[in-house]
Amino acid sequence: MRYTHTNLFMKLLASILLCIFVTISATAESLKGKAPDFTLKSNTGKNLKLSEFRGQVVMLNFWASWCGPCRQEMPLLDQIQKRYSPLGFTILGVNVEEDSSKAKTMLREVPVSFPILFDTTNKASKLYNVSAMPSTVLIDRDGNLRYLHKGYKPGDEAQYKKWVKQLVRE
Repeated sequence: MRYTHTNLFMKLLASILLCIFVTISATAESLKGKAPDFTLKSNTGKNLKLSEFRGQVVMLNFWASWCGPCRQEMPLLDQIQKRYSPLGFTILGVNVEEDSSKAKTMLREVPVSFPILFDTTNKASKLYNVSAMPSTVLIDRDGNLRYLHKGYKPGDEAQYKKWVKQLVRE
């Protein structure tokens, strides 16, 4: 039993340190190539396939309930969703935890209007080489990868808005 608690503590500590590191060192870069397609179960119980959103600008936001910056970013992402959805934009929040119940609990505390997908086997996370929480990927209307942003610190949403404005105008 002692080993289990120590192991759990070490995982939690590593997660917290990763979150702090990513928050401090948020990075952004341009991407190229087609966005890998995937299908995941959503918070409504339906399976959603990324390619079904072709024709819209899509923001994939990979997040976890234990990630403080993810929690901080969610209401701001929801504002972006509400502002730009009439222009052909949508956010797909992709929770990366094996146990989706923690994400569902968090969503009751921090509700959002955009679809939440549950990547319980990390299928989509692996396709997108997610290595930081949160990780945000922007995809243009033709299904091309355009931007990647790792981490979150207050003010990063201004960069998201800039990218979204650019992509919805194309």
